[in-house]
Amino acid sequence: MKNRDVRKILKDTDFIHTSGTAEELKVAEYLKACAESLGASAKIEAFPVAMAEMKDAHLYVTYANGKNEEIACEGFRLSGSGEVEAPVLYLPEITPVTLTGVRGKIVLLDVGVGYFTYHDLLDHGAAGIITYDGNVRYPDHDIDKKELRPHVVDGGARLLAANINAKDAFRLVKGGVTTAKIVIDQQESMGESHNVIAEIPGETDEWIVMSAHYDTVPLSRGSYDNMSGCIGLLLVLEALAGKKHRYGIRFIFCGSEERGLLGSKAYVRDHDSVLEKIALDVNLDMIGTYMGKFIARVSAEEALVSYIRYFAAEMGWGIESRQGVYSSDSTPFADKGVPSLSFARLAGPSQATIHNRYDTPEILSDEQIRKDGAFITEFVRRMADAAVCPVKREIPEKVKKELDEYMARKRKE
Repeated sequence: MKNRDVRKILKDTDFIHTSGTAEELKVAEYLKACAESLGASAKIEAFPVAMAEMKDAHLYVTYANGKNEEIACEGFRLSGSGEVEAPVLYLPEITPVTLTGVRGKIVLLDVGVGYFTYHDLLDHGAAGIITYDGNVRYPDHDIDKKELRPHVVDGGARLLAANINAKDAFRLVKGGVTTAKIVIDQQESMGESHNVIAEIPGETDEWIVMSAHYDTVPLSRGSYDNMSGCIGLLLVLEALAGKKHRYGIRFIFCGSEERGLLGSKAYVRDHDSVLEKIALDVNLDMIGTYMGKFIARVSAEEALVSYIRYFAAEMGWGIESRQGVYSSDSTPFADKGVPSLSFARLAGPSQATIHNRYDTPEILSDEQIRKDGAFITEFVRRMADAAVCPVKREIPEKVKKELDEYMARKRKE
């Protein structure tokens, strides 16, 4: 694959393609065709996802001086329909002390609405939620379309929630907002997202799995996060297809990662009976930026952390390798006991941002994507050609603890 081929894939997928949409399926079909053109057998597997069509959403506020104003907002998908009016409380941190003041209030948060945040607010009687994103220094006034994820609600009551731009959040606090009214009307339903699965069979019935998600958030065209990782998978596939390997190599292009790793969770759920045949999962999530450091996050034994450092030194490749849990599609595999790791090239926010309109092909280097892909290819080749995959099939207790915290089974200490 040459630079022009990398650029063509970036150009062909340069549009928003969020979970459960026709655009996401279009990219899935495109990646399937790419994999087949490189010599792999490929298929698309559907899995269910909750969907919502937002018909109307409003946020009305009143300030201490009596001024009334409507603030541009996006209602949280899957947060239900209705309206709530209450005093506003800005909550910069959530602690046992600050939670004592949330009863009957619409809370303005500096953080996202994760499982424990949501249930703390619900249990302490909050009336509604306002969040924000963006940057007060950015010229745009974009507002992300967030959702109240089903695993966050966990079958309990739902609080109406609205998301606004960071500039408006600053203005609300500076202006002394006193009350707010959230009005939401939406239609909820079930839809489908898709995983694309391509394979290079091996001499044994065991597999090295590679994963990367291809979906985007509603504001982003997703070139860096994560078409770059998908191209990385295709580079490995191109280099290793048509050759004999002891382990088969399975490539999983995951849908709906941005909504809580739904594609990889669906894969390990639907293929639970064959997970014992997977020796290792190698996940790619964001590579190929002009600037930024290359990292490995290893949800497996410490020996693999050291091996990656030695391997990188042999290859003359700079890397930060350490044990831990990465917020990407390697995590559901690790949670099921499959040794896993994620590779990424992480650029600073002043160089390459994600989850906004600035994630475009222009921030990526075709040459660097290919270089990152070549390093990853050689690592995967060594694993696939090993007489026995050297990685122990066990998840260390330290990683299990992090998995429990990431999956919201336990609070982070």
